[in-house]
Amino acid sequence: MDATPVMNSPKPVISAGPVASSSAPRRRRALAPLEPVSARARWLLGLGFFVLFVVVWAFFTLGGFVSPTFLASPITMVKEGVLLFTQYNFIHDIGMTVWRVFGGFVLATVIAVPLGIAMGTWKSVEAFFEPFVSFCRYLPASAFIPLLILWAGIGEAQKLLVIFIGSVFQITLMVAVTVGSARRDLVEAAYTLGANSRGIVMRVLIPGAAPGIAETLRLVLGWAWTYVIVAELIGSSSGIGHMITDSQALLNTGQIIFGIIVIGVIGLISDFAFKALNRRLFAWSAL
Repeated sequence: MDATPVMNSPKPVISAGPVASSSAPRRRRALAPLEPVSARARWLLGLGFFVLFVVVWAFFTLGGFVSPTFLASPITMVKEGVLLFTQYNFIHDIGMTVWRVFGGFVLATVIAVPLGIAMGTWKSVEAFFEPFVSFCRYLPASAFIPLLILWAGIGEAQKLLVIFIGSVFQITLMVAVTVGSARRDLVEAAYTLGANSRGIVMRVLIPGAAPGIAETLRLVLGWAWTYVIVAELIGSSSGIGHMITDSQALLNTGQIIFGIIVIGVIGLISDFAFKALNRRLFAWSAL
């Protein structure tokens, strides 16, 4: 009887290579250029930098490497901050500074946005205003303080005008660039559908530029916070800048640092609020 050979089936080979190295591509993707990160990772990374900053600050100040005269420790800064709120009515200073920032910024917005839209829409208007606006954009707002004191005194008008001058020319040019960069195919399509010049401005240019204008206002609002401190350093009896000046005369670096941090926190909150409002108003622009 013939014996039929029996073929042995090959044994499957199990490789642990792909499983073991699955984390490597993930790490490479996380470090890839322009690779997005999750919202949770973004918050953790941002918070991690602040924690690292405070740790380094505490190491040099509490470790005795830096004199308290030049740099207060985080603990001293917190104590001075509590003292400011409980004994020196610091909440009033914060309110005055916020009022000055938003007052001057709103005045600048009311004038700059329509002017910027006109410059971006009509080239003749741009040719008339652009040289002067560009010239004024390079002038520091602090240079106008002596003149503004002569014209408006040392009251609230002078401080509002400093912020106004520091913001209005920046907003005007940035809005003009945003409006002027509208897509020409959309404009031609609107003309083809029978739109007139007014319709082009109201239905195409302004809606298309609205997200960019809102982002411009968010950026310039951050610059306005730098101008208000300059305005409050001279001839002011209230405000965060006034408190910082008084603390500098007393060599109280704890209060100086606390005032700077308060400005940063308020600015960060306003920036987040502006971003959230822009996302809500112009959700379609992210599509």
